[in-house]
Amino acid sequence: MRIVMDTNVLVSGMLTPFGICGEIVRMLTSSILTLCVDSRILFEYEDVLRRPRFKIENSMIDILIEYIENTSETHSTTPLYKSLPDSDDNQFLEVAVTANVDCLVTGNLRHFPPGSRCGIIVLSPREFLDSLKKYGTNE
Repeated sequence: MRIVMDTNVLVSGMLTPFGICGEIVRMLTSSILTLCVDSRILFEYEDVLRRPRFKIENSMIDILIEYIENTSETHSTTPLYKSLPDSDDNQFLEVAVTANVDCLVTGNLRHFPPGSRCGIIVLSPREFLDSLKKYGTNE
């Protein structure tokens, strides 16, 4: 399954490895999921993970970012015809549209209003895991 993952899901997964987002990150690192990114998303992942308030070890961040760089699909995008409420989220929807992913997973559904999703399925981490279990794709 090919997804775009918002930074908040990645950070939450690193901070709570046995929580919902942690399960998604584990699925990513066990090749159950294929992450679709662009250079802006990679930069944001690393920038946010390295914020001192999260207290994530640099060596863990290095390993994760290297893994993501080596295993993700990297896409070049075009701008959206209409910006999202938080323009910092445009990059995630742009990659999702360009890559024609199965879904975009975010902890901030309100940042992706239904009328602005360009046909992309946008799910919360819980909705995403529930849909995988329902359709049997997380085996």
